[in-house]
Amino acid sequence: MRTPQDITIDRALLVYLLHLAEPYGFMSDVKFQQLLFLSELFMFGKNLKGFHFEFMRFAYGAFSKEADNDLLFLRRKERLENFTPTEQAQPVIELVEQVAQSTDVNQQIMDILLETVKVHGPRDNSEIIKAVEAIELSPADRPDQKLAIRDISFHSILLVPSRIEVVGEWTVPPQQLKQLNAALGA
Repeated sequence: MRTPQDITIDRALLVYLLHLAEPYGFMSDVKFQQLLFLSELFMFGKNLKGFHFEFMRFAYGAFSKEADNDLLFLRRKERLENFTPTEQAQPVIELVEQVAQSTDVNQQIMDILLETVKVHGPRDNSEIIKAVEAIELSPADRPDQKLAIRDISFHSILLVPSRIEVVGEWTVPPQQLKQLNAALGA
């Protein structure tokens, strides 16, 4: 379960991910969810936590209802227009860039976001879905067994951040957390 601080971090990083993806053109719900999933998965692969979204297997790859709800919130607060950050989102983007520089872990997470968008941002929906569905995951009770996402039944849980141990996590100093909440319209 996400804490209020987790939600603030998730929304701020979500805005920033969409800011990074903007130069690559058309963004859809499917592409957005896959970029988000890949970013979070790559972070966990480096024992880092930035996002706190749970993902399940859906018809078009990975899907997070929490991320979908956060998108709706950000649109209602006019921080996003469809998938494009608005002028009102600019303070969020600037604060994320400041916070990224505050710790080595935050910078590593930012590097993962940048690399994920650079590699997968240019892909169309079908290409990014194939990339996600080819990823192999291990069940928690059988870490030696690997199963491609495409072979996992629909609506199965793929990723639960609260169950994953990491060595570093995105942190925001209290003053900047207040600023982020204000900038997000929370």
